[in-house]
Amino acid sequence: MVYSQRRSPESRRLVLSLLLFTAWEAGSGQVHYSVPEEAKHGTFVGRIAQDLGLELAELVPRLFRVASKGRGDLLEVNLQNGILFVNSRIDREELCGRSLECSIHLEVIVDRPLQIFHVEVEVKDINDNPPRFFRQEQRLFILESRIADSRFPLEGASDMDIGTNAELRYKLNANEYFDLDVKTNEEETNFLELVLKKPVDREETQEHRLLLIATDGGKPELTGTVQLLINVLDANDNAPEFDKSIYKVRLLENAPNGTLVIRLNASDADEGINKEIVYLFSDLVLDNVKSKFTINSNSGEITVKGELDYEDCNLYEINIDAVDKSSFPLTGHCKVIVKILDENDNTPELVITSLSLPVQEDAPLGTVIALISLSDHDSGVNGQVTCTLSPHVPFKLVSTFKNYYSLVLDNSLDRESESNYTLVVTARDGGSPSLSATARVSVEVADVNDNAPAFPQPEYTVFVKENNPPGCHIFTVSAWDADAQENARVSYSLVERRVGERALSSYVSVHAESGKVYALQPLDHEELELLQFQVSARDAGVPPLGSNVTLQVFVLDENDNAPALLPPGAARGAGAVSELVSRSVGAGHVVAKVRAVDADSGYNAWLSFELQPAAGGGRSPFRVGLYTGEISTTRALDEADAPRQRLLVLVKDHGEPALTATATVLLSLVESGQAPKASSRASVGSASAETALVDVNVYLIIAICAVSSLLVLTLLLYTALRCSAPPTEGACGTGKPRLVCSSAVGSWSYSQQRRQKVCSGEGQPKMDLMAFSPSIPQGPISADNVSLKNLIRSSFSSSLILNI
Repeated sequence: MVYSQRRSPESRRLVLSLLLFTAWEAGSGQVHYSVPEEAKHGTFVGRIAQDLGLELAELVPRLFRVASKGRGDLLEVNLQNGILFVNSRIDREELCGRSLECSIHLEVIVDRPLQIFHVEVEVKDINDNPPRFFRQEQRLFILESRIADSRFPLEGASDMDIGTNAELRYKLNANEYFDLDVKTNEEETNFLELVLKKPVDREETQEHRLLLIATDGGKPELTGTVQLLINVLDANDNAPEFDKSIYKVRLLENAPNGTLVIRLNASDADEGINKEIVYLFSDLVLDNVKSKFTINSNSGEITVKGELDYEDCNLYEINIDAVDKSSFPLTGHCKVIVKILDENDNTPELVITSLSLPVQEDAPLGTVIALISLSDHDSGVNGQVTCTLSPHVPFKLVSTFKNYYSLVLDNSLDRESESNYTLVVTARDGGSPSLSATARVSVEVADVNDNAPAFPQPEYTVFVKENNPPGCHIFTVSAWDADAQENARVSYSLVERRVGERALSSYVSVHAESGKVYALQPLDHEELELLQFQVSARDAGVPPLGSNVTLQVFVLDENDNAPALLPPGAARGAGAVSELVSRSVGAGHVVAKVRAVDADSGYNAWLSFELQPAAGGGRSPFRVGLYTGEISTTRALDEADAPRQRLLVLVKDHGEPALTATATVLLSLVESGQAPKASSRASVGSASAETALVDVNVYLIIAICAVSSLLVLTLLLYTALRCSAPPTEGACGTGKPRLVCSSAVGSWSYSQQRRQKVCSGEGQPKMDLMAFSPSIPQGPISADNVSLKNLIRSSFSSSLILNI
């Protein structure tokens, strides 16, 4: 704050501290300074950074800046020491005219976090304007017959300063005929009259020259002068006289042309032509007054001629002369003071300055978004402006200073719910009727990474045939992120883990952008029936967010393994089985058994046995069980049968195409006495085993029939629930549908359509079931019927998905 040089440094600091503390407490963070007008460049105004509680080191990083509406760069801040100083010439009269109060309002803005301070710098008036007369010379005409104490109005001076600097005193240079009388009216303007001290004599002096001096009350005093030229006219008895010397009129601004201001009336005591009066504007009336008003010379009516605007001028002084029509006319004088009354004819003006757009959706409550400044050229109630906001949610207006508002955040934001707000700011004055102005503010909400990528479902079931080509596309995962731009850009990756002794990434990979999952190598159902892993989706936000989805990849079996013969036949090499058979055995006697297994599952592991025709074309006395592999006699043996029988048994699975293996059975026919005793024991054991196996098969048949009945009931229920849903092709590779197949030992069922639906990812994961219903063939069976056991075991171990 700038003070007079007459204060000591200690007193200046004390007063400065007290004033700053008072201004800070009263203004809630607003600081008041003062500076005289016409101060030189660099003049100290105040330690603004210190008074606002800001550290000097943070001025530059926090983008400290000062804004002044319409004031240019009159004041500036040194960012090195935080001092506010005068930057260019300040002319109080240019800024505020004759207004008693004149201040420069500064907005101090700092970022990180955003803070706004209001600083008011009062501009003190100095006596830099001398009194000025509008004319260099004033001419008066006075009849020599005018008596002493006659009065003649004079035009006063004006001073652009205010207060004491504008208080004017007048004096007239010394002379013997004239004196000066100064009066002050209610509007505190001076009314000057030239007073005749003694009659003048035209024959003695026709012209008098006087000097009128105006002096203001400033220190130092300034003066202005005007030359008074007085012409003395020949005698005239009576001059016209008005009822009053001063008339006061109130008139609304914007009064239309032709509106009557006042009707003047002057009277003259003379007779005849000397009594007839003409009304005229005095020579003292300025041209701008003549452009607003006109006078009827005969009636004395003053009417509006031009546009009256309270904001341009609110007071007019009109000097009127009433002149009679004598050859030597006499003149009467009066003054009409027209006071213009304000009307609400100016719409409020508002200026919106955006500071923080777009707004982060996680911005804290109270964040300042924009500054709003209001103004109205009207005065009084007509110039009092209020500001409202619609809609209010999630923002509000906070009054920070006179005619200044801040648009602040009042509620939390969510860009995913609303990404842009259009606010209407309305400024309304207090006039009747009131006038208003509106402005629209578009507030964009900037995205922050507050949404993780989301998968449509937490788990997918995928079916892939074994022996797939390397790099085969088996599935595509897709996640959606509700955020925008980088925060919504999703990338995919595997959640690495160990599958046995190998890393998951050696089996499958996922494309980072498309989410396509590839099988990197051929999969083997016999090695890996189920591969379960997770795919992670991560967005590109900072910090990134993510989620996982589980993929269950079922490896479907293909017929890629041929039947393999089991010991003891296999142990002897080349699939040969050698047995001794007594010629005394009857029909249906089991003499040998071919054992075989298949590494595949389901149909592909279901084996059947066929006896190849003999090389000689004769009918063999032996047969082989279709699904048991047991070789038995078809009739009693006789002497005609060759002592060595070579049988070829073809073992074939049910795959497409079927794979086979060949077993050679060598039978040696011997007499009953030569057959080993073990044969009889084996025969007895075979009979007991046969009985045990029949008992076991009864239980198996009951269990399998129960499972098959449950399967049929489930299929019927499923078909009823899903018959209205059209089939959809799945995402994995297509395969040839397998229908229901029946045989002598039972049936297998497989739903290709259901498999496709599961692969496509529709709905929750399902469970398929492959059911086998055996029908035991007629005839004796061996106790070690490996093929039947293998078939029953594989029927329960093979499973696909069935909707339950």
